[in-house]
Amino acid sequence: MKKLKTQEMTVVALFAALTAVGAFIKIPTPIVPFTLQFFFCAYAGALLGSRLGLYSQLLYVGIGLIGIPIFTKGGGLTYIFEPTFGYLIGFIFCAYIIGKYTEKSKEISFIKILIPVVSGLMVVYLIGVPYIYFIVKYYFGKAMTFKQAIVIGFTPFILLDLLKCVIVAYTATKIIPAIRRAGYIK
Repeated sequence: MKKLKTQEMTVVALFAALTAVGAFIKIPTPIVPFTLQFFFCAYAGALLGSRLGLYSQLLYVGIGLIGIPIFTKGGGLTYIFEPTFGYLIGFIFCAYIIGKYTEKSKEISFIKILIPVVSGLMVVYLIGVPYIYFIVKYYFGKAMTFKQAIVIGFTPFILLDLLKCVIVAYTATKIIPAIRRAGYIK
């Protein structure tokens, strides 16, 4: 495992903090609130790369699980029983996937950023929606079909999240070349 430099630790902590802030910029809905967490998770992957993007989201989830109330509904180890915890797991993989594809791109373009960002978003949903289904149905013991989980955890959010993907891709095409020239990323 490669040792983190001070600058790397700083940006990892910064993006973990931004993701936490994104949890509190929300519009409440019955089970899954609208938040800006994905926005900062996607930026972590696009701007920091796979390794540091992954670390930022692991740090975010780890801090929440040790009891610091940085998730939308608090924190602590029992948060794994919240229906939305699957999305948090998805953020970890999302940042890694976006970073992996972005760091491989020598030429930065809107499409070369958009595709990984949308792919990362789909991973968040592929983990988050089934997690809702299993927690609600098997942990809470409430009647729920997988179709209902999709209606609750995917349908109301996908358009806004796709808009976030477009914003991240557009702005990243401006930011990535600048931070590469400055030597912050390769």
